[in-house]
Amino acid sequence: MLPQLIKNRPASLSLRVTAFVGIATTLCLVFLGSIVQQSIKRHFAEQDAEELQVVVESVRSSLSNSIGTQTNVNYQDTLESAVSGHHGVYFMVSDPQGAILYSMPGPNLSVLEDMAGIVDLVDSRSLYRWIDSEQSYRGAVLRLDIPTLSSTPENLQPFTIVVAAAMDFHLRFMTSFSKILWSIIAGACLITVLAAWVAVRQGHAPIHYLSSKIRDISSDRLDMRLAADEVPVELAELVSTFNSMIDGMEELFQRLSNFSADIAHELRTPITNLTTQTQVALSKARNAEEYREILYSNLEEYERMTRLVNDLLMLAKTDSGLLKPMFVDLVLDAEIKALFDYFEAWTEEKNISLKLTGNCRIVQGDRSMIRMAMSNLLSNAIRHTPQNESITVSLRTAGDYTLITIENPGTEIPAEYLPKIFDRFYQVDASRRGEGAGLGLAIVKSIIDIHDGNVFATSHNGITKFTIQLPTSIDTYGNHRS
Repeated sequence: MLPQLIKNRPASLSLRVTAFVGIATTLCLVFLGSIVQQSIKRHFAEQDAEELQVVVESVRSSLSNSIGTQTNVNYQDTLESAVSGHHGVYFMVSDPQGAILYSMPGPNLSVLEDMAGIVDLVDSRSLYRWIDSEQSYRGAVLRLDIPTLSSTPENLQPFTIVVAAAMDFHLRFMTSFSKILWSIIAGACLITVLAAWVAVRQGHAPIHYLSSKIRDISSDRLDMRLAADEVPVELAELVSTFNSMIDGMEELFQRLSNFSADIAHELRTPITNLTTQTQVALSKARNAEEYREILYSNLEEYERMTRLVNDLLMLAKTDSGLLKPMFVDLVLDAEIKALFDYFEAWTEEKNISLKLTGNCRIVQGDRSMIRMAMSNLLSNAIRHTPQNESITVSLRTAGDYTLITIENPGTEIPAEYLPKIFDRFYQVDASRRGEGAGLGLAIVKSIIDIHDGNVFATSHNGITKFTIQLPTSIDTYGNHRS
């Protein structure tokens, strides 16, 4: 398993950066070395071409002077003295019939005459390279039109000259130079890669510092924060993001701790009641009616725990994203009237009236979830509305939202408590606890959040209002909005 993990693990940042720098540097140095090497080769070729062109001009001058002033020319003496002071340079001259008039001791230049074509000028591009007797040469073949004594174009005599230069000195120099050049390039590449690796390691030092600081943070030390001014600018955003994450985790951990404590508190009461009632029932013999009363009392506690567990499961599913709404078209006034019918017995008992105002609005939502949210708000309003008063539910449209407002008279909720009333198990005071466990409004908020809506509360002048904002995707006439 471990070799498989190592095999599939991405390469380290140090290896990636070092490899990238090494490859880029190597390619650049190899390219530069090739340019330098080619430049020197071209320089030697141009140098040889210039020297051979000088030989050609010297031979041309000697032939012109001899043929232009003499009738019988001794080509051997004339050409032998034509070139002097040029070492490693050879030439051969042939007459128009192809007979060799003169050839310097050295390589067999007739081979070059047979292989290379005739050119007008010696330059680095026209040089032909060949090997003779394990020696390397390069040269060119040219045609020289030499004027005779009559100096008319018809009396020009065409001569063929073959010039060549030895390359062994240049080749030895290039071999030695190439070894030195590529050794320097290889050393420079190694030094660059090593320097890059050291630089990357030093550059990662702040990351290792952050890692050590992060390792010190635990569940009991969530108050620790990373200092943004102690890291390079490039890591400041990372530190800020991490601190924001820790802020959220600290708040969530605190809420989770409070949540666990509240669950334990809410479950302890019915469990204690069940235990006490059972102990009382077993303390002495009782008749059937007394046992029936005890069982009814226990049943109420079981129902209370069932409601609590169901509410907790509902919240857990919404938190984990397991609760997916089934969107259908909802006629809100019809849904609200159905809830009015459901709460009719309770409102009649408290002599409370329910009113619906506003036009019919159609929204898309999950019918069971929307009913549960409005049911929780209505039951909360009924519970805290004095007798002989009324609860008003109003519908209206504001921009792209449909607003459902449930307002009831009664004791005001202090402004400092309003932002917290949708928290789980939160109770303003004992007088508003009623029979619930403080999860009703938290469920309402979770449901509305799933529907991409919003819910908020206001309380002043003896009136408490809960407002639900739902996105309006379908207008009053059933037409889809663009």
